[in-house]
Amino acid sequence: MNNIAVIILAAGKGSRMKSDLAKVLHKVAGESMVNHVIEAALDVSSGHIHVVVGHQAEKVQKEVQNKYNVQFAFQKALMGTGDAVKVALPGIDPCIQHILVLCGDVPLIKRQTLLDLVSAHRNLVADLTVLAAKIKNPTGYGRIIQGDDGQLLAIREEADATDLEKQINIVNSGIFCFEKRFLESGIGRIKNNNSQGEYYLTDLVEVAVQDRVKTFVKIIDDAEEVIGVNTIEQLNRINTLFHKSPKELS
Repeated sequence: MNNIAVIILAAGKGSRMKSDLAKVLHKVAGESMVNHVIEAALDVSSGHIHVVVGHQAEKVQKEVQNKYNVQFAFQKALMGTGDAVKVALPGIDPCIQHILVLCGDVPLIKRQTLLDLVSAHRNLVADLTVLAAKIKNPTGYGRIIQGDDGQLLAIREEADATDLEKQINIVNSGIFCFEKRFLESGIGRIKNNNSQGEYYLTDLVEVAVQDRVKTFVKIIDDAEEVIGVNTIEQLNRINTLFHKSPKELS
């Protein structure tokens, strides 16, 4: 898979953690969350892993460099996931054809899941593939809106979802695989006209629909793999889950 690069988003503050430590440096089973994500990504692209840092950038870099040889991109202003990917793109090698985007706060993601996602993306010659999960209670998650043919039409956040859309139990994991040319052309077209003033990676779905390019939704069986950590309570839950299922994640 030498034509695939990985971008790991690890710039956020994690203010809801109520901690002075950058969110991705909090530990799961004795290892920082960002390092768990890098470990899972090694089989996809060991030579082309880019970590986007921002808040406590030097600390995050030092933690990662103690174990891994990766490249870093610096997000000066924390202006959302779309902006984070944008700052990493100039460092991507010209030979790269596909880009896998991961979240540095999703430490239970498995290697095989990522390999399966990339394989499906490539086999279907998709421009945008999203990893989704089916969960019993989707409250608070972005809903995956699909057409009759399975094409991805939108990722609808809870606040914007209709009552009917809120009944959808297939949700966005925040993990994407893109065809590089589509990502490069689309990333500059997303806007920050939202309440946070941020650029959201999920807005690339709208670009894909406008351009009528091929999209795909890859649904995983185990939704616990893609649980993100935003609070200490979630971190505690992740640690519990990790010890229940010792790293079959690797």
